[in-house]
Amino acid sequence: MHVSLWTPGGEHQVPDDAPGQEPASGYEPGGIDPDDLSDEDRARLEAMAQEMAEVRQQLLQVPASTVVANHAMGLYELAAIHLSSQPPNLGEGRVAIDAMAGVVEGLEGRLGENEPVLRDALAQLRLAFVQLQSGDVAVDADLDDDEDDD
Repeated sequence: MHVSLWTPGGEHQVPDDAPGQEPASGYEPGGIDPDDLSDEDRARLEAMAQEMAEVRQQLLQVPASTVVANHAMGLYELAAIHLSSQPPNLGEGRVAIDAMAGVVEGLEGRLGENEPVLRDALAQLRLAFVQLQSGDVAVDADLDDDEDDD
């Protein structure tokens, strides 16, 4: 099965290597030809590739719901930054809130023990957004206080 990954830079083919296996022949991380590198740079590239393989193995040990919840909280932080900036950037805050909602609501019942916290955080962001949109500036302090609780 061939898998591709879309990025803002375009679509990229993902190698079919199973975790713990050596990359298929001809594939080099980053598309760099090791023959064009100095011995020092080649060693650095190999160390980076090994580190990435170890990170992949570690990620396999963590439930996907935990990793997704962590990313959703990153969206919470992003929204809070935009909403608490002076002046608040409601447009960018809305993008982050909508992205978090897509994750939390789209995966309803599948986010494990983190789901109630994520739902509460999303509700808090939505309330802050509405308050800011209506001109209630006291919301900035509320978002900053909640971030300190983490």
